[in-house]
Amino acid sequence: MSLQTRFVLLFLSFGFLFGTRQAEAQKAPANWYLMSPAKDKVYGTGANKAYEMLQGRTPREVVVAVIDGGTEIDHEDLKGRLWSNPREVAGNGMDDDGNGYVDDIHGWSFLGGEDRDINHEALELARLVWRERKYFSGKDTTDLSAEDAARYEAYTTLQAEFDQEHADLQRQYEGIRLVADHIRKVKESSGGVFSKQANKAYKPSDDMGKRLRKTMKVLLLLMPADQLEKEVLMADESMGPMLAMNFLDTDSLRRIVVGDDPANGSQKVYGCNRYEGPDGMHGTHVAGIIAASRGNGLGIDGVASNARIMVLRAVPNGDERDKDVANAIRYAVDHGASIVNMSFGKYYSGEKSLVDEAVRYGMAKDVLFVHAAGNESKDRDQEITYPCRKLDDGKEVTNWIEVGASSSSRKGKKIVAAFSNYGAGSVDLFAPGEDIWSTIPNNGYGDASGTSMAAPVVSGVAAMIRGYFPELTASEVRQVLMATVEPYGKKVRVPGKKEKARMQDLCISGGFVSAENAVRYLLGQGR
Repeated sequence: MSLQTRFVLLFLSFGFLFGTRQAEAQKAPANWYLMSPAKDKVYGTGANKAYEMLQGRTPREVVVAVIDGGTEIDHEDLKGRLWSNPREVAGNGMDDDGNGYVDDIHGWSFLGGEDRDINHEALELARLVWRERKYFSGKDTTDLSAEDAARYEAYTTLQAEFDQEHADLQRQYEGIRLVADHIRKVKESSGGVFSKQANKAYKPSDDMGKRLRKTMKVLLLLMPADQLEKEVLMADESMGPMLAMNFLDTDSLRRIVVGDDPANGSQKVYGCNRYEGPDGMHGTHVAGIIAASRGNGLGIDGVASNARIMVLRAVPNGDERDKDVANAIRYAVDHGASIVNMSFGKYYSGEKSLVDEAVRYGMAKDVLFVHAAGNESKDRDQEITYPCRKLDDGKEVTNWIEVGASSSSRKGKKIVAAFSNYGAGSVDLFAPGEDIWSTIPNNGYGDASGTSMAAPVVSGVAAMIRGYFPELTASEVRQVLMATVEPYGKKVRVPGKKEKARMQDLCISGGFVSAENAVRYLLGQGR
C-alpha cells in the first residue's frame, strides 16, 4: 500500500505529538544515497564511485518495471528515461502489437476503464470481510455445515482483525487532521503564511494547540514549511476516502470503473493506457530514484544511467489487488523487463496464488524482483507481508531481494530507519530510504522516506550491475549484492524498540547495499 509509505514521516511526527519519539534535526545531502561510506561518512550506495571504476565501459540498457501508482512520464528529469514499446504506434487507437493493450507506449494501467480511474481502494482485509459478510448474509449461522462453520469462524476472526486495523488507521487519520487544522490556524493568524516564524508567533488557545506548535517547531527543522504543508494536506485529502472505502462494496465499484470482473483471476486484458493515473506522486518519486537523468544539471541524479522505466499502474491509495499485481508482473516479463520494482505491500492476500504464478513466470524468464519490506517497525520473521518470496508450495524465490530502509544518520545506533521493517531471516539487506530527494509530479522534486524509497535504490544498483555485467543471471545479481554489502560492526537501534542489535540480527546479509563494493568485486574477478 503506497499510501502508508508516502506518509511515513507524518506518522512518525505523531510520535512527537503524543510523546512516543524524540526528534533529531539533521539535514542530509540531497544525493546522500549515491555517496560512499568511506569517503562521505554516510552509508550511501557508493554509486558515484562505482561509475568512476566503470569508466570506459558501455552498459547495455536495462528495463526496470515500476509497479506503482503511476509515474509522470513527461517530467523534465525522466524524459528519455522511459521504456517505449517498439511495436506500438502512439496515438492511433489500435493494438499494433496484438498484445491486447491499445496504445501501451510506456506501460499500462490495470486500474482504469474507458474514461475513469481507480484512485482510492479499501484495505485487502476490508474486502475479505465484505465478501464473507455477503456470503453469510441471510444464513442461519447456528446451523451450518462443517465446512461453512469453519469458514464462519475464520470470518469472525477477520472481522475482529479488521475492527482493530480500522481503529488504528482512524487514530492516525485523526492525528493528520489535528496537524492540518493547526496549519490552517497558523495561516489564519499570519495573513495566509505558514512558516517557522508564523508557527512561533502563533498563540494557541489550549494545551493541545501548544503541543502541536511544539511539534511543528521540530518538523519544520526536518523539512521546508511548504513541503510539510503539502504533505499534510495530501494526507488529509487521501486518507479519509481510503477509510471510507473500507465500508463500501469496492468490487461493485471496480466493475463500474474498470469494467473487469474482480473475482475472475484469469482475466488478463483490461485497463487503459492512462498509466500516470490520478496520483503519480509515489511512482514518480520511485522512478526518479532509479533512473532520473544523470549529469543533466536538473534536479537529481538517478542511481542507474542505463535504466529505462516501464510504467505499470496497479497500486491505488489503499491495498492493491493480487489480480492486478499478477497481471502487471506478467506484462513486465512479456515486454522485456529485467527488474521489477515493487514498493508496496499488505498484510493480507486474498489471491496469493495468482501472484505466485506470475512470480514463477518471472523466475523462468530470469527477472529480478525487488520488494520493499514495509514501514511498521515490525519483525518480518514474525509477521509476513505480501507479495513475498515464499510461494504457496513452500519454495522460496531465489531472484528476490527484500529491502529494509537505512538513514543518513552519522550516529551509528540510528543508522537503520526507525520506521523500517526488519528480519534476520526475511529481509535481505538495507538501503538508503530516509530523506531521499527525487522527482515528483509537475516537474517538481521532493523529499520522502520509506522502504518504498529503499527498494528503488536497490533496483537502480541492480540495473547498473545487470547493464555492465550482462552475463550475470538475476539470482547471481542478488548473490553479488548480498556478498558485497557494506558491513557495520557496531550495534544499532532496533526499529520500534529501545534495544540494540547487530545488523546480522536485522537482515540476512548483515549490511547495506553497495554499488561500489559490488563493482569492485566483479572487476576483481576479471569480469
